[in-house]
Amino acid sequence: MKRHVIDEIKTFRNPEYPHILWVEVKSSNGIKGLGETSFDTDAVEGLIHGEFSSYLLGKDPDHLDRHWEEIARKMRIIRGRGVDGSAVSAIDMALWDLYAKNIKQPLYQVLGGLSREKIRVYNTCAGYSYGVKRKGRFTPGSIDHHPESIYEDQHAFMENAGALAQDLLSEGFTAMKIWPFDKYSSESNGQFISQCDLDEGTEPFIKIRETVGNKIDVMVEMHSLWNLPSAVRIAKSVEPTLPFWFEDPVKMDNIDSLAEFRHSTHIATTASETSALRWSFREMFEKQAMTICMLDISWVGGISEAKRIASMADAYQMPIAPHDCVGPVTLMFSVHLSLNAPNALIQETVRAYNATWYKDIVDTLPEIVNGFAYPPKGFGCGTNLLDKFILDEATSTKVSSL
Repeated sequence: MKRHVIDEIKTFRNPEYPHILWVEVKSSNGIKGLGETSFDTDAVEGLIHGEFSSYLLGKDPDHLDRHWEEIARKMRIIRGRGVDGSAVSAIDMALWDLYAKNIKQPLYQVLGGLSREKIRVYNTCAGYSYGVKRKGRFTPGSIDHHPESIYEDQHAFMENAGALAQDLLSEGFTAMKIWPFDKYSSESNGQFISQCDLDEGTEPFIKIRETVGNKIDVMVEMHSLWNLPSAVRIAKSVEPTLPFWFEDPVKMDNIDSLAEFRHSTHIATTASETSALRWSFREMFEKQAMTICMLDISWVGGISEAKRIASMADAYQMPIAPHDCVGPVTLMFSVHLSLNAPNALIQETVRAYNATWYKDIVDTLPEIVNGFAYPPKGFGCGTNLLDKFILDEATSTKVSSL
């Protein structure tokens, strides 16, 4: 019997989403798989249509592990998020989506089935134009403010964090993530934070506790902006408000410093969306440098590597908390992994994205009800690019084919 082969690889970009790249891998039987990644999109697209396409075109798409090994070989020396890792991630996601669609199964089933019927989610309090949708240069703590928008959550946590917590609770969320200290890092390049800035940055956490008590968990995002002494000072200032975790307190280029931070506080340390490949996580696990393992499927090496890292974390009695502040396809993949992995703790989501621009790109998003995400329906990851997005005159495509 003739086997189907990969006969086309296509990428999509749109200036409305300047930091995101979508990848579609098509098999000769007509089935297509979808992947996604972000940042350095010119370089990522070049790699996909260069070395990766040269290798993949004409190959059997079902050989998932073999393809990962072949295209990821050159990136194993990279510890953090980079072009190679992002390109491998997007292709790997598309290959898994293609495989699951081809055998008519949802992605979570192909990964090993459901470990739970639903997964708790938290709201990352970003605004509509935060992160990957930001058109200008990123400045820590900067806010794209649209006062007419009901989910401008980054502005809300800086101005009235207590009211924001109440609003999230009214929608069923029982956990939220904020980053009020970021704006103070620029002046000293993260080398020092004054007591005045410490007090001001801690105020949103105090307001949340005064308004809703302990009804909502609060995560502290630190974006790897601080040196170790400053990160410890921030932690000590926030600790009395009982946050859920401290995320990426220091850069991931010195795991001993991360471990020292972790042992300086009784609050959980979470790391790291900025790390790629199992080898960098292995060092963090062995040094017990964090309490909760965070990874981003679209940067870490795809769903193949995310599944391996989740299993490694489980061997160290460590939960995982998949990251999403990237795009709708990454969110769908993350929910599948969170429902499958036995040690998944909680899933990140951004309600401002889900309510607005995510809906302009894909036809399906996860069902989120009362603070929980439920299994996506359909085969593969369960979503596809909208025809109106593909046909938008601003959407550009690039194709490599047999």
